[in-house]
Amino acid sequence: MVAGNRPAAVAGTWYPGTAGALIREVDAYLADVEIVPQGRLDALVAPHAGLMFSGPIGAHAYKAAAACGPYAAAILVGPSHFVAFDGVALYPSGAFESPLGPAAIDEALGRDLRELSAVIVERPEAHGREHSLEMQLPFLKRLLPDLPIVPLLMGFQTRATIEALADALSRVANDRRVLLVASSDLSHYLDATAAATHDRRVSSCAAAFDPERLLGLFEQYPERERGRYVACGGGPLIAVMLAARRRGAREGRVLKYGHSGEVSGDNSGVVGYLAAAFGTFTDVH
Repeated sequence: MVAGNRPAAVAGTWYPGTAGALIREVDAYLADVEIVPQGRLDALVAPHAGLMFSGPIGAHAYKAAAACGPYAAAILVGPSHFVAFDGVALYPSGAFESPLGPAAIDEALGRDLRELSAVIVERPEAHGREHSLEMQLPFLKRLLPDLPIVPLLMGFQTRATIEALADALSRVANDRRVLLVASSDLSHYLDATAAATHDRRVSSCAAAFDPERLLGLFEQYPERERGRYVACGGGPLIAVMLAARRRGAREGRVLKYGHSGEVSGDNSGVVGYLAAAFGTFTDVH
């Protein structure tokens, strides 16, 4: 299927719509990141809220990725907020438009993934309004501007879909250095104290590099409540963690945690954000 370029859906609202303004904002967040891990980084988790809220956290994930590169491609896995479906939706060709230039899609890598698992299907229409992958582009295009992407959206976040996607991600392009990116925010609209308590459970799973424990936590809640109490992109995060471990990653690092109240000043109902990396690091933690 020839999908054509996917227009930016939230440029000018969720993040600046002009290159100059976007570069200034992204660079300001990156300048505040003082410590990055050294070694091999296979995967990361970064948030996907409006840039003014999530950018200070996402900067830690992407500055670490850039320091530990280079990569042949980035596979972006996020939750579908607007379209309900079974399986994983691939945007197969063209590019994702961005104020910093188009992010070209690695069509061959996407095709290889689709051939590895029946849960991955071409469904470009699922990507039209979706922000979870688009919000990764400001940092990707600034720090790794020529890196091609494979955009994947997870529909219903079932154990079967999570495990099938993890298997495909673990087996694709093992002769190439691929960066796996899980797009996820943490708890939603709890007060800041409750949010921190809930979010520590996810952070501890990331730090311990324990996707099985995170899957168990995820499944303690009905599917409609998982985004509120665990993570809206919990399925993508678990799949990416499982795949990263099978691709050779040995440890997890929590790089930064924060929540929207730190920017808005309203702590009565916040969204939690996590930056974490998975790999084999050579520096002292």
